Amino acid sequence: MITEFAKQFVFTALILLGGLNFVAAQTDGHEEVNHNNHSNHDVQDTSHNSQDDGEHKEFVAKDFIIPHIADANEIHFFGDHHSGFSAPLPMIFYVEGKGFDLFMSSKFHSEDGSHDEHAVLTAVGPNTGTVYIKNPETGISSTKGESFYDISITKSVFGMMFIMALLVITLRSMARSYSKYPGQAPKGLTNVLEPLVLFVRDDIAVPIIGKYKADKFLPFLLTTFFFIVASNLLGLIPFIGGFNITGTVGVTIVLAFVVFFITTVNGNKNYWGHLFWPPGVPNLVKILVVPIEVFGMFLKPTVLMIRLTANMTAGHIIILSFVSLVFIFNQNYGAVAGFGMGIFSTLFMIFMYFLELLVAFLQAYVFTLLAAIYFADATQEAHH
Repeated sequence: MITEFAKQFVFTALILLGGLNFVAAQTDGHEEVNHNNHSNHDVQDTSHNSQDDGEHKEFVAKDFIIPHIADANEIHFFGDHHSGFSAPLPMIFYVEGKGFDLFMSSKFHSEDGSHDEHAVLTAVGPNTGTVYIKNPETGISSTKGESFYDISITKSVFGMMFIMALLVITLRSMARSYSKYPGQAPKGLTNVLEPLVLFVRDDIAVPIIGKYKADKFLPFLLTTFFFIVASNLLGLIPFIGGFNITGTVGVTIVLAFVVFFITTVNGNKNYWGHLFWPPGVPNLVKILVVPIEVFGMFLKPTVLMIRLTANMTAGHIIILSFVSLVFIFNQNYGAVAGFGMGIFSTLFMIFMYFLELLVAFLQAYVFTLLAAIYFADATQEAHH
């Protein structure tokens, strides 16, 4: 079963990579403001202000939070988005009639040579000579209006590729351990993953879909469960880029579409009969019921997408919001207030991290559970 699971995982991974080409909208530019030494109640911050009467950048929570949860063409590790440390990702464009352009995202720069993502940046394709314009509000375009396809490796795509490679290696190793030591108790990583595999099979697939039909859908359910769990856990590791894979709409759209496709393809006569001509319902009522049922067929995967995206993104926003409070209190009320808020925020963030660990598994369970319910509805036989 594990070997078949690994094969199905690779197949689903290819579908996910082929379906994802989503670049999140970027935030507005940072604002530059002047601060004067005018606070009588902020005595503890007066000495600092007297030493630096120049311009200071006002901290804007939105400009701090959104870049961390949005998709991007670079992996940001620490510091602000102007002077912090980031790793550029490959930009891949196909220009109709000219061919492919491949270069790193660090090649985009403004007129003064900076790489501020909140400014309009340009880059010249090394192969086609096309001049690409990266506008934070309108996205990427070309100066001469050439038609091109953007198939660049974004942060979410890179994270997906990393997760899928990790899971393929891990699960193939798990499958080999069963073949190498048949009938023996699992050891090491296999001992950790086996309860999760059995949980999906014995507590989700078999009770909901049925003992004889569950094996058909089990590889996809296991693939989805492990992919979502691993992606969620990757997003909780600090200082490695702030990945928000399952919070990216492009990823969850593909996952929801695959669930919809499998449900539709495996729908039997009883399923379609209840959908378009519910038995036992008066004909006049069917005029109202049938459109609702058809709408519900498309609504179910949409709900799957929205639930997973919103819940994972909300957790990141809450944690980053409490980080922002430290800077806001320090900026407006002084270092003592900032220190106090820092203690409170740290304690609350520790609590939120433990809660997010629970949510990482819970959202994977809910998505897999609902997918199994949809598969069961599509394949159940008529009851007489």
